[in-house]
Amino acid sequence: MSNDILTALAEVLEQRKQSSADSSYVASLHAKGLNKILEKVGEESTETIIAAKDAKLSGDTKELVGETADLWFHSLVMLSHLDLGPDAVLDELARRFGLSGLEEKASRNTKG
Repeated sequence: MSNDILTALAEVLEQRKQSSADSSYVASLHAKGLNKILEKVGEESTETIIAAKDAKLSGDTKELVGETADLWFHSLVMLSHLDLGPDAVLDELARRFGLSGLEEKASRNTKG
């Protein structure tokens, strides 16, 4: 089910990419360019971090879930702007699955 939602959202994001910036928030982000999209990803990341700290103190995770959804959404817009979709990230996560975090990190350090 989760992959279906990501796939459906990616399709909508691609369609909105071609829309008028006056009629679509996603199109307006694309029209403003990558730097504006990255600014939104950074803003949502900060808001997610704050919401996580607040959730730890209060025990209420509603805001954290909402901010994480905003972060994921804007990350998907970023990927779309660079002609990538959620499958690229899901494939990378699948590749890493079963590796310990230390092994995976070491494999990245030996590349390049």
